Amino acid sequence: MAQGANLVFFIPTCITAIIVNIKNKNINYQIAIPVIIAGIIGAMLGAKLSIHMPIQELRKYFGIFLIGVSINEIYSLKKEYRNSKKTNTNNIKNKE
Repeated sequence: MAQGANLVFFIPTCITAIIVNIKNKNINYQIAIPVIIAGIIGAMLGAKLSIHMPIQELRKYFGIFLIGVSINEIYSLKKEYRNSKKTNTNNIKNKE
């Protein structure tokens, strides 16, 4: 039930965002088309796999996936922080 409600709100929002970004020429089609195709194929394969997988195992894999995403986000933030710190240090040295 919640998934259906989520889709009811997500799909119109997504379509609106796509239309606005196409009008503003913010979409790189050379990147977008392969990502869209891979996303559709991945969603279909994931749906097929999830039907045949026990729910406890599916939850475990989803948890592992979320932990991996979290680690990646933390690593990216640390890397971004270090780069901004280096840039600020270089800007201060150049002003002197």
